[in-house]
This record gives sequence, structure tokens and C-alpha cells, in this order.
Amino acid sequence: MRKVTEEMGIREITIAYGQTESSPVITQTRTDDPLDVRVATVGRPLPHVEVKIIDPESKKPLPPGKQGELCTRGYHVMKGYYKMPEATREVIDEEGWLHTGDLAVENKDGTYRITGRLKDMIIRGGENIYPREIEEFLYMHPKVLDVQIVGVPDEKYGEVSVAFIRKKEGVNCTEEEIIEFCKGNIARYKIPSQVIFVDKYPMTASGKIQKYKLREAFIRKDLSAYQQAGGLA
Repeated sequence: MRKVTEEMGIREITIAYGQTESSPVITQTRTDDPLDVRVATVGRPLPHVEVKIIDPESKKPLPPGKQGELCTRGYHVMKGYYKMPEATREVIDEEGWLHTGDLAVENKDGTYRITGRLKDMIIRGGENIYPREIEEFLYMHPKVLDVQIVGVPDEKYGEVSVAFIRKKEGVNCTEEEIIEFCKGNIARYKIPSQVIFVDKYPMTASGKIQKYKLREAFIRKDLSAYQQAGGLA
């Protein structure tokens, strides 16, 4: 967004957040918001749209600054999935709140920040790991072009995180280098148990990365579809 604003001169671009189940959008930044707000948040709820953050387990509302599941209610929420009443009940509760499955934090200024997907959360020996948090940290490494953190089964911890990294063109990077970059900067339990370098990710027709396919390929010990040389090295 900074490049679009500074290099192309398009200064009134905004960010909107929503889902197919809550059209057109739930929140949106404003054109007069500072650029930092438009870059780091998805803005505030639209008029007549309710938003709350809840604890995924207790379902109780959380105060600003606490991460939880984003729920929304209002005219924008669908009536339900076509001829799928059970699936509808799973996402829309009795009070009409749509449970988006997205993890988010409400900031003190009333804006919201999306932090990940609830289903992507990794539970390592009782500790919750949020992939997006680690991904955003690893993007700061000068040799990392793209990174996806995926949870995989583990006999000792139940589940651990694996970093699937695409390196920037023409650079050499090792697993040890990535692990060292993490040490002392993020909590020990958040450090990926393994780093795997890939050339591409499995994608949907609409361009979304399919993390579950990376998980399946890891379990099969066959990432050849995503690595030019193949294998897990």
C-alpha cells in the first residue's frame, strides 16, 4: 500500500474486511485515516454493523488488546447456507452473531487488526501458536520472500510448527540461519521445529494458499510438487 500511495500517487486507497457470509464488508479504513492505520488495520465497523471479539473457548467477550475470534451481527450477515441448516447453525448462533473463524484484536481507537485463522492455530504441548504472528516476524528476514507456518503432528508435543519458506531470488539461506534469527526474538515454543525451503505453494483457483496440502505433503514426506529438487531437505 505504501508503494501504491507513494509511487503511483493513489492516496485515497482503503482496506476493507469481510466474508462471503457477511457482504459486502464488516469493517473498512477511511481515506482520512493515517497511512499507518490503513496499513496495519482493517478499520472500523460499518454503520449499523456490530462487531465483538470473543474467547474461542468460553465464548465470552474480550476487551480491547486481547486476541480472540471476531464475531459480527447486522444487516450484512447472510440468512444461511442454501439448504444446509446444520452448517448454518455452526457459524451463526442463536443471537444472530456470525462466528467468522478469524482471529483478531480490537485496538484502543476502535480499529481492528486481523491476526490469523482460528482453524490454523497450532497447539504445541498446551501452548497456543498463531501462525500469522510467526509469519509476520519471519518476513523481516532479508532473505525471506514468502513464508507459511503449518502445524504438523508430533509424538511428544501433539503438534509442532513447520516453516515453509520461499527464498528471495539468488540468495542462499539455511535452516540454521532462520532458527538463529528466531532465537531471542520470539518465544522459544514459537520457533519452528523445522524449516523447509520450497519454490511454490499449493494454490486455489482464486489464488489462496492451501496450507492443508503442505501439511499432507509433509506427512507423506513428499514435497516434490513444491520443490524443484524434491524431498524434505
